Amino acid sequence: MGEPNMRQNPIAEAKNIRAEASAWVLKHRDSGAWSEEDQAALDAWLARSPQHMVAYLRLDAVWNKADRLVALRGSPSEAPPARRRISPLMFRIAAALAVAAVVGTASIAYLAKPHDRVFTTPVGGREVVSFSDGSRIELNTDTAIRTRMTTSERVVWLERGEAYFQVEHDAAQPFIVMVGDHRITDLGTKFLVRRDTGSLEVAVVQGRVRFDSPAMRTPLKPALLAKGDMVRATASTIFITHENAAITQRELSWRRGVLVFDKTTLADAASEFNRYNRDKLIIADPAVASMTIDGTFPVNNVRLFAQVVHDVLGLRVESRADESVILR
Repeated sequence: MGEPNMRQNPIAEAKNIRAEASAWVLKHRDSGAWSEEDQAALDAWLARSPQHMVAYLRLDAVWNKADRLVALRGSPSEAPPARRRISPLMFRIAAALAVAAVVGTASIAYLAKPHDRVFTTPVGGREVVSFSDGSRIELNTDTAIRTRMTTSERVVWLERGEAYFQVEHDAAQPFIVMVGDHRITDLGTKFLVRRDTGSLEVAVVQGRVRFDSPAMRTPLKPALLAKGDMVRATASTIFITHENAAITQRELSWRRGVLVFDKTTLADAASEFNRYNRDKLIIADPAVASMTIDGTFPVNNVRLFAQVVHDVLGLRVESRADESVILR
């Protein structure tokens, strides 16, 4: 099976993550103006991948140990004159670096497990990851996956977002996708997986998959899905439907860089556009939100969509900074 063709330098990647984690720790601990915006940005960075969380917690622990060294060192007034020029902050940084030198090798080893790779896309981005066994994963906007492709296992964890899988089947070594407590096992397949807050959607384009939830306290009944089947699952429920080819292709329209709407409410259309763009669509009126629209639109052209809403539905569109507000 082997590792991805898109090779990354794991040591360089680990060092970059540790450098970013160090910057966050320093800013958090020594900034007198840590704001809610700063906290939100840190939370977003930590959520981006497990490696970020591990690096931050390790370096934060290093800083705590450095603080204890400062306490043991005593107050500045007790220090010899030549040492009073070293600020407590600089001493903590020096102590942190000394401790980091001890744990650094272990940190890099953890972050750079030989067979685990993390791939991400930004808002509006797409990327195709190919593997030596012939399998391919296409990542949609704002998506993160972790992969483990070895001679003994093929496992992908979808951390967030949406991905399209084209799997080379191997009965002796199943291709498994984990999404929270749910598991999708390939049986010779092309399938789409989308993870939203609190829900999961799987659509089978070709072949079959097995869908189950072995990690749940009360596992859901396993389901065998075939071409055209779609499963929507939450923490406690699973709902399976069979969709026609047109609906399945609409689900995959992002691969062509477009969104296809068919009697789609403006609320749902705006939600889809907002997945791909930093400039957001806001529906200010509940009555407007329930209106429907048809059409095919480029995923990154919010202005075109707003213009169509104005021309076809007769609604007002107001531009406010990075928002387009749709009103009556």
